[in-house]
Amino acid sequence: MTEPLSLDLMRDDIAAIIHIDPEEIGDDDNLMDLGLDSMRAMNLVLLWRERGVHLDFSQLATRPTLAGWWLIAKQRMDAMAEA
Repeated sequence: MTEPLSLDLMRDDIAAIIHIDPEEIGDDDNLMDLGLDSMRAMNLVLLWRERGVHLDFSQLATRPTLAGWWLIAKQRMDAMAEA
């Protein structure tokens, strides 16, 4: 069974894909400035989809921070739980 998506897991996944330490990612840091490109972001979307959270890449692109992505993911997970 896969671990449910959390803020910390999201941070770890982003750090792993851009090869930096998770502590280097602040909640409000621009992920593109840290080295995340669109191909890697798409890979994260696919990874999180495997964990059951269906995120829209175009929505994430409008908020390229960990805090922004977590807000989108949390809203999506809450909506799924209510359905």
